[in-house]
Amino acid sequence: MAAESGSGFPVDPLHQFVVNKIFPLEIGGIDASFTNSSLWMIVVLGFVTAFTVIGMSRRSMVPGRLQSSVEIFYEFIANMVRDNAGHDAQRFFPFVFTLFMFVFTANVIGLFPYAFTVTSHIIVTFALAIMVFLGVTVTGLILHGPKFFGLFVPSGVPVYMLILVTPIEIISYISRPISHSVRLFANMLAGHITLKVFAGFVISFLGAGAVGWAGAVLPFGMIVALTALELLVAALQAYVFAVLTCMYLGDALHPGH
Repeated sequence: MAAESGSGFPVDPLHQFVVNKIFPLEIGGIDASFTNSSLWMIVVLGFVTAFTVIGMSRRSMVPGRLQSSVEIFYEFIANMVRDNAGHDAQRFFPFVFTLFMFVFTANVIGLFPYAFTVTSHIIVTFALAIMVFLGVTVTGLILHGPKFFGLFVPSGVPVYMLILVTPIEIISYISRPISHSVRLFANMLAGHITLKVFAGFVISFLGAGAVGWAGAVLPFGMIVALTALELLVAALQAYVFAVLTCMYLGDALHPGH
């Protein structure tokens, strides 16, 4: 159990990442319990669904604020897909849009007190990354067959260098899910731990009397600044995750480029 301050506030910065079972369930020896992580994934999906469905329900010629917000996200991600994967990649727009909105919303919701950041767990980010990896690989094989493996033989490389370059390209391709998932997981984990550490400083100072209240000003100011930074990081990491997905899709659609 995490240590707590006199106010009942957990001071262990890792306490916020603990997965707790809400409804224990075991199926065939497999733990299929409904956890706080599962709950917040549903919350994220519900928020994204409500945001897009309600925002586009009226489809006014003169959009309101909510419809404008949805359209901004739509145009932003559509341009991202087109610029990084090509015009023929627009068929994959619903997938990239859903992926971006899920990661972005999960990152932002995790900044609220007592919320759970599902993207701070490597199992979640890796599941998303491996889904992208398998989807891209299968798409490339379906569209191009054996020619898809030309991705591992860069054009313009001398034949005598292929014995070195090709294994590097294969290892780089196989390691995509790792780099894709660790980047998002590590940034969200580190940022939330830092916020919790400074929050612990504030609580500790406040419990030390009048002098402590003065000492709490600096860490509180850091919390405000770090929260603004974390909001930027939440958006940036969702963008990076989606951009990399588009680039991988571009490789599947145009393996010879």
